[in-house]
Formats: sequence, structure tokens, C-alpha cells
Amino acid sequence: MLKVNDLIVFYENAIAVNDLSLQVRSGQIVGIIGSNSAGKTTLMNTISGLILDMRIKEQRKGGERITVMGTVSFDGEDISEMPAYERAQKGIVLCRERHPIFPDSSVQENLKIAGYLRTRAQVKQGVEQAFELFPNLARWRRRKAGFLSGGEQQMLAIGMAMMVGPKLLLLDEPLLGLSPAMQNQLVDAIKDVSSQTGVTLVIAEQFARPLLPWLDFAYVIENGMLTLTGPGPELMHNPEIKSAYFGV
Repeated sequence: MLKVNDLIVFYENAIAVNDLSLQVRSGQIVGIIGSNSAGKTTLMNTISGLILDMRIKEQRKGGERITVMGTVSFDGEDISEMPAYERAQKGIVLCRERHPIFPDSSVQENLKIAGYLRTRAQVKQGVEQAFELFPNLARWRRRKAGFLSGGEQQMLAIGMAMMVGPKLLLLDEPLLGLSPAMQNQLVDAIKDVSSQTGVTLVIAEQFARPLLPWLDFAYVIENGMLTLTGPGPELMHNPEIKSAYFGV
């Protein structure tokens, strides 16, 4: 479904992603594991096409020069220069870190806003699906989103991304700032998204422990470079992973 070949991303003279290649098959849950500033968000922005918008914005204001090399392919088509909105239309949807929601609108209103390009029937079906996947949201459907807990806001952000009807859902740091209990609850919800909808998932995350057992495949990156790959359960028992991410 997704192939990234020989990707290199520079911000001015600093390299963020260095000669990275990966592939994702349809229906998989794939992890991009790495510490803070490893290049995970840059990779997700590049797959989604946001890096192209960022590059144009910086050029217009005479700011930081962004250089992108390599190729990104989706369903056999080279989309390296395709704008983010066209990638979204093809089914590549990014759920960015830190809960991109509308805090003054209700949970249900947030979901409807996210589906503004879809038909009324699709929006209704999408809202019902979101409440089935995230029962906590159904309970607070009329509550302002700003009053939800951090974990519930993250569930809402994922639900809003699902309203677009993705084929490939990119989750950037979904566990950031959550308690261990809420992390486990969100991981269970992510598994339900995969099993109940068939959506392919790519998850960039530094909190590897709760995710690794459920990943079909994982890529570990440090300083923008690929360092380890393998099925999630296999990497769980890798001494380097245990030392770097589990503190053992």
C-alpha cells in the first residue's frame, strides 16, 4: 500500500530524516518507534504531504529552507509531489499530536465538523461508528471537547480523523502525555479501529511498551536513521529496545 524509498529531509543544514525506506501492507498496524527528535513527526508530515505545505510557507516568508528527496508511493502511484489535500482525498489521513480539536464545540459537533466534505448519510454513519469505537465519547457527546480528559481528547482526535474515511491512518504520538492506564485504554481502542474497520495504521510513538505487542511490523529510528526493524512482539525481547525504551 505505502512505500517510502530513500527519503532524506533537510531543515536548512540540519538533517531530520536520513536515507530512510519502509513499506506498509494493507491492513497492517505498523509502528515508527523513536525517541524525541528522532525524525518521527517529519516522516509523518512527509507521508501526509504536510511537509510540502511547510516548504511553501517557509519559501514565501523567506524562512527556513526545507529540502525533500526520495519518493513516497501509495497504491502503486508516486505521490511525492502531491499536495496534502489530494493525498487526503486518496485516503491518507494524519491525526497530529496534541489533540487537534475544537475545545468550545461539543464532542458530536467536532465529529460533524471533521466530516464537512462528506454526505449527510456518511456523516451520520461516521458519528455512529466513532461512538461505537470510543464508548467514552458517546457518554459525553454533548460535552464541550475542552472539558474532556487528555485521553478522551485523543480518542476524539482519532474519531475526527476517521470521519474523513481513511484507507491509511497516520497517528503521530497518540500516547503523548497520557497515564499508563489511559495509554493501555487507547491502545485497545486503536486495535478496535484496525479490526473493526480494516483501516491500515501507521503509528509514530516513543512510548513503545504498550504498542509493541500489537504491531505487525515496527521501524526503530534514531537521529533520522533506521536502526532496527522487525515484528513488534519480536522487538519486545530485543536487548537494545529494552535498554533504550523500557529502562532494563
